[in-house]
Amino acid sequence: MKKILSVLLSAALLAGCAAPAAPQTTPESADKLQVVATIFPVYDWVREVAGPDAENLDLTLLLDGGTDLHSYQPSAQDMAAIANCDLFVYVGGASDAWVADALQESANPDRKAVNLMELLGTRVYEEETVEGMEAEDHDDHDHEEHETDEHIWTSLQNAAELSASLADALGELDPANAARYTANAAAYGEKLNALDGEYAAAVEAAPVKTLLFGDRFPFRYLVEDYGLAYYAAFPGCSAETEASFETVAFLAGKVSELDLPAVLTIEGSDQKIAQTIVQNAGGDRAILTLDAMQATSAEDAAAGTTYLSVMEQNLAVLRQALGVEEEA
Repeated sequence: MKKILSVLLSAALLAGCAAPAAPQTTPESADKLQVVATIFPVYDWVREVAGPDAENLDLTLLLDGGTDLHSYQPSAQDMAAIANCDLFVYVGGASDAWVADALQESANPDRKAVNLMELLGTRVYEEETVEGMEAEDHDDHDHEEHETDEHIWTSLQNAAELSASLADALGELDPANAARYTANAAAYGEKLNALDGEYAAAVEAAPVKTLLFGDRFPFRYLVEDYGLAYYAAFPGCSAETEASFETVAFLAGKVSELDLPAVLTIEGSDQKIAQTIVQNAGGDRAILTLDAMQATSAEDAAAGTTYLSVMEQNLAVLRQALGVEEEA
């Protein structure tokens, strides 16, 4: 893997700004901050902190076009974008193992790299295997023995804190606009905190306090924020798609035992496991989707999708999954 990345790094540095996906150094962009964010939630946080009329910043979403965080490997063009940027923001989990090698080379000696999981410190959770969940086979993965849960963006509280940290990072690189970044982050934080309050109120009013996923589970940070219990077929970073009979039977039993109104999936799911669980649980159960934003693209963002809009949609789904009656 390191040999492959070394070749990509060499190609990136030779290609420089000529690579199509890399930020271009033109008369219009020469004085702009070049910022690269790996995934959509982080990309959108930077957009909010920079502000809608920011003309001093070029922002690139690295994992674009539905690329999955867990299977992503950088291209030479991606390496060029990272090598030439002023600020590189990444999650810092097991799926970002390639980043250490990518950061060894840079065409910009002043480039700043921000590892978001490092900023959260002890508030990062270890990925856990709960009752009924199929444990991941780590023999086929390069992950550490105690893998951390990298889906930190599913917490609105984390989003508010990390957006403020991104404002600090931008301000260090661009002192002339530091006050604007700080003000934008504060205003954005108020919106995030308000939505966080709506989530808390929904959970408080809910007759059900358990979520059940017939799918992978990337929402550990969300359920921890509001004290919810959960069951799922697979951990958040699992590559598995086929659940065993034992797992399906256990989850179907939990749906019946707890009389859950819905079984959840994540975006892009074929819902086959969820359908089997519902069929075996009996009763009238919905199959709902919570969006972890792992396939959201820059095109979606240009069409109006934001981190907040997705989390607002997720709140509506959560209310239904927890049996919260809609107000008349």
